[in-house]
Amino acid sequence: MSSICVVDDKEILRESLSEALVREDHVVTAFADPVEALVEIKKQRFDVILSDLKMPRMDGISLIRETRSAGCHTPIIMMTGFATVATAVEAMKIGAFDYIQKPFEADAVVVLIERALEHARLRRENEALRVSMEDLGKSRTMVGSSTTLKQICAQLDRVAQSDDTVLITGESGTGKELAAHYIHRMSLRAERPMLCLNCAALSASLLESELFGHERGAFTGADRARKGRFELADGGTLLLDEVSEMALGLQAKLLRVLQEGEFERVGSSTTRRANVRILATTNRDLDDSVRRKRFRADLFYRLNVLPIPLAPLRDRTQDIPELAAHFLGQVSASGGGPVREMSKQAMAILMAYGWPGNVRELENICRRAATLSPGPTIEASLLTPWLVAEAPSEDGLGKLRDGRMLEDMERHLIERMLQKHGGHRARTAKSLGMGVRTLGMKLKQWREESEAAGQNVLAAVAV
Repeated sequence: MSSICVVDDKEILRESLSEALVREDHVVTAFADPVEALVEIKKQRFDVILSDLKMPRMDGISLIRETRSAGCHTPIIMMTGFATVATAVEAMKIGAFDYIQKPFEADAVVVLIERALEHARLRRENEALRVSMEDLGKSRTMVGSSTTLKQICAQLDRVAQSDDTVLITGESGTGKELAAHYIHRMSLRAERPMLCLNCAALSASLLESELFGHERGAFTGADRARKGRFELADGGTLLLDEVSEMALGLQAKLLRVLQEGEFERVGSSTTRRANVRILATTNRDLDDSVRRKRFRADLFYRLNVLPIPLAPLRDRTQDIPELAAHFLGQVSASGGGPVREMSKQAMAILMAYGWPGNVRELENICRRAATLSPGPTIEASLLTPWLVAEAPSEDGLGKLRDGRMLEDMERHLIERMLQKHGGHRARTAKSLGMGVRTLGMKLKQWREESEAAGQNVLAAVAV
């Protein structure tokens, strides 16, 4: 059902057109006065405008100019007599969609309106695609084969088939936006646009305008009307990145959209509707934010219908080799020369590091190393200055020592693998790619050094 605006000073034509269009299940609003019509066109959204060319007070040409200057891109069809066809062609040059010559059959104008509606639909999709490309950049894929990542992907596959809101949580750099992309690609809305809005990057007033749009003159600098992300994403998906940073007042307006599917542009009293699926991300503990009155409890419950927690990289270290190879390959594919690879020592350092910046930090390290490495193999000595000189394990093994960083990193990695395998040397050696005898010699050496220094020895190392 579409909303059609008919503007003509002749009552008989208005009534006959209205009756014909209502029979086609359109909603028709008719005006005898083009000035009154222009006021309503600026206030509410019509899908097609059907206007006479010759009218008192304002002609069709002026109506087009005023409509377009107000930021309204609704298709306009001009109705014209034989003597004014040349003027109607001129009207198309300044923004009319098409014209129809009087007298005409009702079926002819119905067909023309259907063409205009299809044109408007394609224009909205193109605009949404443009915004989507600007916001989201080139899509990426989930990389890794760890059990943890497989479990996460299985969750994403399940929630993708639903239409409920999703709250993706996790530390910074864990891939929350990437997970949102994955959900959209696997969903029934995959053919529709997906738009993204970073709630932490804008002030409350600008964020409201970006979400809901604004009318011309709504605030300083609003020189034309503009659609918001909800209108542009209609039928598709909207990602609210870092939703925890949204101001409380704006949270109430977002809640209304989630509950009712309704909103108003900034500076407008006209209620609009949008069918949009919401995906939200945050690196904060929203339960704590609710307790501290920094986030609305009712909005939290609306967003947290389908929660997806993402594991930090330190909990899925098995994925590090695949991720590193993927990032190094990307650098090469984008014109960075031949594919680089990590040496065994370099990979050992990556596996042992704690990754406080998670996958994003690993990507930055790999890109930097691929660019700066003098040869095809990235050596450990290139990586160590870039990594935080802090032991990566959760047991507080101490800081890395200058001059002995590689040795300390190797020890931290072995100790972590021993803990993971319950002290079982054979399984630990296999996962590290070394012989059991070599592992035993290293453990003996470290035990003797620790005893000589009067330090405690990890139970796993003593196995």
